[in-house]
Amino acid sequence: MASHKKSSLAKRLKALLPIALAILLSFLLIPGLNTTSKPTKLTVHRGTGFTAIVDEMVRNGTIRSSWPALLTGRVIPRIHNIKPGRYTIAGGMSNLQLLLFLHFHPQDEVRVTLPEGLDLQKVARILSRKLDIDSTAFMAAAQDSLMLRKYHIKARNAEGYLFPGTYDFAWASTPSEAASFLVGRFRRFYSDSLKTVAARRGLNEIQLLTLASIVEAETPVDAEKPVVASVYLNRLTKNMRLQADPTVQYALGGTARHLYYNDLGVDSPYNTYRHNGLPPGPICNPGAASILAVLKPATTGFIYFVATGTGGHNFAESLAAHGENIKKYRQARRQAAQ
Repeated sequence: MASHKKSSLAKRLKALLPIALAILLSFLLIPGLNTTSKPTKLTVHRGTGFTAIVDEMVRNGTIRSSWPALLTGRVIPRIHNIKPGRYTIAGGMSNLQLLLFLHFHPQDEVRVTLPEGLDLQKVARILSRKLDIDSTAFMAAAQDSLMLRKYHIKARNAEGYLFPGTYDFAWASTPSEAASFLVGRFRRFYSDSLKTVAARRGLNEIQLLTLASIVEAETPVDAEKPVVASVYLNRLTKNMRLQADPTVQYALGGTARHLYYNDLGVDSPYNTYRHNGLPPGPICNPGAASILAVLKPATTGFIYFVATGTGGHNFAESLAAHGENIKKYRQARRQAAQ
């Protein structure tokens, strides 16, 4: 009697199996059965698990219920792997189509412009705004010892090596990927021929980037950079202090502002009013024009320069001529204030 009941139950289950499979396949394959008919947007942050992604799709209205999507993912485990990114999802897909779309969709890219002359903190802030990156994590990545060794950087961080430019980043790039990419761009630019020129000038890599960063901070005018570079190279040759205001600003930190006489006494190895030679490292990330200006400076006898007050600088070979240029600068400021 018992065996007859078991046999009967087995027959019923066997009869229900095609129905169950049909229901399962319908949830996998029939468009619109669990998904909305309207396009939706989904943001997947790095480290978000499959269940959390499905829950977010319920919250944003992409799907009506989580269990069909979770079941689809259980039947085909490979599609659990969904890359971080920002997705625009067409309406009316099946659960299988939806998960395949998310799995195979290419990484979302964002165009980011990093102007010349930004320091490490400013680069971190821009990447934080544009990409799914924490600025503190990027700062940490830029001083990671493994990354520095990989790119042969003999400094405490990658300041000076984050090559400016306009780049397409994957929106969910990791801090390490972003830092490595920017350093890699510098390595591509800094060719063997440029290394040879630097060696002839007696400049190692850090010295080159440090001086180029000062030139970058002093003038945005590319045509003027070789002349500015010549001033600092001349001062180094004469064993004169560089007395570069941007190095004081870097030592002070914070937002750039007008410097006062008392600021020039700040106790820092970066203060070139107090210390001879170059500071310990770059004060910003110079672009190609500033690096080339140091490698191929103008031939001048200039050892002083001051802003014109109307853009650019006036240069001088003597302290007396420099004094006259300062008078011109002050006069231009007075006229601009009237």
